Amino acid sequence: MMSPKKTGVLYIAATPIGNLADVSHRLIETLGKVDLIACEDTRHTRKLLSHLGISTPLTSYYREIEQKKSQTLLRKLLDGLEIAIVSDAGTPGFSDPGAVLVRLARTNDIPVIPLPGPSALTTALSVSGLTQPDFYFGGFPPARKGERKKFFSSLKRLHCSLFFYESPHRIQKTLRDCLLVFGDRHAQLFRELTKLHEEHITGTLSQLLQYAEKRVRGELVLVIEGLQAEEEERPDNLDELIIWYRDQGDISLKDAAKRIATDLDMSRSRIYQRALTLWKC
Repeated sequence: MMSPKKTGVLYIAATPIGNLADVSHRLIETLGKVDLIACEDTRHTRKLLSHLGISTPLTSYYREIEQKKSQTLLRKLLDGLEIAIVSDAGTPGFSDPGAVLVRLARTNDIPVIPLPGPSALTTALSVSGLTQPDFYFGGFPPARKGERKKFFSSLKRLHCSLFFYESPHRIQKTLRDCLLVFGDRHAQLFRELTKLHEEHITGTLSQLLQYAEKRVRGELVLVIEGLQAEEEERPDNLDELIIWYRDQGDISLKDAAKRIATDLDMSRSRIYQRALTLWKC
């Protein structure tokens, strides 16, 4: 009786987010022994392999081809090949490709082995100074403004800290929307973690926006404090909400109208006209 054909193994391999000294011995050993490495950008990963003295073949596995390429890689795994997935930086599956092939591999009883290592999320969390045990990770916010504001609005009642990834060319837009939706909460911005020009910027969202108005380079992690207890007292009725904002004493009618429009998903012009009547009462 013939024994079942042996499948390959899928490795989920975390790579450095910047500093190449963070490479683990296990990562070097695994990338050197597998038959194929699936990566987001072959040019980027080839530089890492060259630094490590590894010549394992590479194949592209970026977001736009993830579904189709996963089927191809699955067939190779079923034929007995050992494959490692790597991101350009950090851990695959954290806002990077990987989950589709992992699901397919598990469905077909192919062993999936994680190689733990660097992650921008855990790196930022470790130096944030946050003491609360829970947090929310939102990955990259939507690129379109309407979807982004709706996304943030769905999170504004959470009490835990909010973590997001963002790119340099969208950070200003993201911070403006955060300021509008969340108010001027305390926040932190981590730039180029583990790299030569690493920065940790702490302040309110308006202060971070002021910082981002200059040219910002490198990958970013944005951390925003959760809803504070005193914010729970804010009403959700239009007239009461207008009066509530007015009585805070540190916001203009125009800015209040913007925030209420976001809070209640209503027309800003309608709210502004109603606020004109109530603001001076």
